[in-house]
Amino acid sequence: MTIDRATYEQALAQLTGPGSPFELAVSEVRGIPLRNFALRPRSLREMVVRAAEHGDAEFLVQGEQRLTYAQFARRVWGSAERLQRHGLRHGDRIAILAYNSIDYVATAFACASIGAVVVALNGWWVEEELEYALRDCGACMLIVEDRLLTRVRGLIGKLPSLEKVFVVGAGAPPPGLLAASELTGESEQVPDEALAEDDAFVILYTSGTTGRPKGCITTHRGTITQVMGILLHGTVSTLLGEPSPLPTDGSRPTSLMTAPLFHVAGIHTGVCTAMAAGAKVVLSEGRFDPEQVLRLIEKERVSTWSAIPTMLHRVVHSPALRDYDLSSLVRISFGGAPTAPETMALAHRVFQIPPSLTNGYGMTETHGIIMLAGGRDLEENPTTVGRPVAFFDVKLVDAAGREVADGELGEVLLRSATVTPGYWNRPEATAEAIRDGWLHTGDIAFRDTQGLYTLVDRLKDMIIRGGENVYCVEIENCLMEHPAIDEAAIIGVPDEEMGERVKAIVYRCPGAKLGADEVRAHVATRLAAYKVPDIVEFLDEPLPRNAAGKIVKSQMRGGSSGR
Repeated sequence: MTIDRATYEQALAQLTGPGSPFELAVSEVRGIPLRNFALRPRSLREMVVRAAEHGDAEFLVQGEQRLTYAQFARRVWGSAERLQRHGLRHGDRIAILAYNSIDYVATAFACASIGAVVVALNGWWVEEELEYALRDCGACMLIVEDRLLTRVRGLIGKLPSLEKVFVVGAGAPPPGLLAASELTGESEQVPDEALAEDDAFVILYTSGTTGRPKGCITTHRGTITQVMGILLHGTVSTLLGEPSPLPTDGSRPTSLMTAPLFHVAGIHTGVCTAMAAGAKVVLSEGRFDPEQVLRLIEKERVSTWSAIPTMLHRVVHSPALRDYDLSSLVRISFGGAPTAPETMALAHRVFQIPPSLTNGYGMTETHGIIMLAGGRDLEENPTTVGRPVAFFDVKLVDAAGREVADGELGEVLLRSATVTPGYWNRPEATAEAIRDGWLHTGDIAFRDTQGLYTLVDRLKDMIIRGGENVYCVEIENCLMEHPAIDEAAIIGVPDEEMGERVKAIVYRCPGAKLGADEVRAHVATRLAAYKVPDIVEFLDEPLPRNAAGKIVKSQMRGGSSGR
């Protein structure tokens, strides 16, 4: 049976009361009184100092590289020294375009320890997208993987703010560029730069409904608060009799992280949560591969795996699943896209020891997790996203801004210490998203009588394809640049594996000869591969519009599958 609402609230009150490790107290965040954890670290530097107390326990593992907590702290302090020698200062932005790696994680925390800001660039982006972000954030330094250097080579010397470029790779960097190894070192000296809780930690670019990405600012306070909220939720669930996320053999918790570090699910939810729990983090290598996941679970005795639904779908359908010992896996958490109940049911059937499943709802604008559902709640209600993490104020409102009753649909509005202070250089977009302290998510949901929330729709014109946010207007603007296209619309098509696929509906200019492959090629030269339409449908007449002249996408959904 679903956990009773009153029982859940009693357990929560027990764990967050005065004197408890998760004590909640009200304090002002940018002038708004909000609940937060009284005993939280006040910066990510302090979080690393606390984590170093785990000493020789393993923290980061990737391939043959293994770093203990003590080694990680020394790496962070040493990298911070080297970054400062190269001129990086409090508030400066340093962009990273690289694959997941131990050095990526250490560099991010080194920057945080001196108050510098990491700009985590999307590894899927092409040159035009990267140029926009680098200009927008005004990064003074760039760290780029040698395999990705071609995407930014044309920008070097073109961007006035970009002073130094460091290349990650075994060979010597090209002339005029520096080796990223210059930023790697060890030190026992903790930096003494003054830090504030609202200092920016990482800027993550999210595609925007205006057609240009927005740099969402994440902070020290927001990251630490959401991490402690996740740990609190797990403790509440265990107190209520749900399966524990800890290994059954008493060993140290081990988390497999397959999310990219340029997503909030990566360095924020993934790495920072594991660090706070004293867990080991196993980083996958290269592109997602189902068999690599299975191999790492067996080799490293992984106890928890955080996945996007597309990854989970591919793993549970892998023919190699029965070839590996997966008995250490006790929990799989997923989110970031719609999850088919069939996928969850299959996960329970195909693993030798069925792991506990946890579904999450989160946003970059909230530093990650907002709500979580697992155990009995998820089994009884496979489409729910659960209950809000303890420090969130949540309300559902109608179009007039009035709160709706349980069972009625409304837009999700949020208020918490984890809500972003805003978008970089975008005061208008910030004011539109955050009004009177409330973040307007654009998500439509209802709450049942037990306090469980279910998402049903999005006000924003957005597709979530394999965990990646795809904003339709960005692709539509791109399509309209093609001389043979008169009108175009982008819609999402439900898909069991990817969650949704991108579909382009195109009306060609009279007499124009244009095929689906040409449409895809046009988009591929300007936007990341995941934004390229999977399906292209051509109409023989203009797209349907309403009396105000706006395209009516509802009339186009459910059309032919395209070609």
